[in-house]
Amino acid sequence: MKYGFIRAHQDRFKVARMCQAFEISRSGYYGWRERKESKRAEANRTVLTEIHKVHEQSKQAYGAVKTWRELIAQGIACGRHRVARLRKEAGIEARRKRRFRITTQSRMGVVAADNKLNRNFEVGCTNRAWVGDITFLATAAGWLYLAVLIDLYSRKVVGWAMSERIDQQLVIEALNMALLQYRPEPGLIHHTDQGRQYSSTAYVEMLKRHGMVQSMSRRGNCYDNAVAESFFSSLKNELVHHRSFKNRDEARTAIFEYIEVFYNRQRRHQSLDYLSPLDYERSRAVA
Repeated sequence: MKYGFIRAHQDRFKVARMCQAFEISRSGYYGWRERKESKRAEANRTVLTEIHKVHEQSKQAYGAVKTWRELIAQGIACGRHRVARLRKEAGIEARRKRRFRITTQSRMGVVAADNKLNRNFEVGCTNRAWVGDITFLATAAGWLYLAVLIDLYSRKVVGWAMSERIDQQLVIEALNMALLQYRPEPGLIHHTDQGRQYSSTAYVEMLKRHGMVQSMSRRGNCYDNAVAESFFSSLKNELVHHRSFKNRDEARTAIFEYIEVFYNRQRRHQSLDYLSPLDYERSRAVA
């Protein structure tokens, strides 16, 4: 691998300096370079190229197992341990996740709904339980707030909205999108934290009109809404933390692409047998 590193970086650094750093002779390196590449080495190089492609397409979110499953799905024959070894040798790592921050604030004087979900994040079919939350993203023009609703069955984002204001209209628009697209039967559990946006009179009345059962996390307990928090952690880690946005429109475009193109349709989830939310729903519908 020392020889491979030198060949890959000889346009940037002097061969003599790299050989000295690795404590190898220049004649040994040039002799290796002139030798015909073995079939195994050639195959490894081909697989590594595909690994790099998956790494970028997944927004650097996948570890070795998800990368391997994506390669297999694309018809590229390779072993899981081989993929893990090649990733390690090439220094390819998934982005490290950062902890989330609480965004919403409780509404004083309002009694919170009971926690009917009670951390039961596994449901048997779509439109049985939705979880929602709000986060914020920094842009050069100011904050952009994002509200989402996620179906617990497939982890698909069923409703979302963005605004420069963190108010009840933000969450109402996200709920309207979800209702228009999926029209759930009465009895669906709607779970969020105790944020004032979710306990506003207009929002609560909207839930009642559609026969939805409101559920809320305990005060200050983020683990009661872990699925929504996990989504925001992925969003920040895979899209936000390594880039900056010039304005809110640029951020809106990037978030739309992340949710509707990547997350719902492409991103593999370990909890979904390494399928995307949309593919998971389709596979279960056929079964």
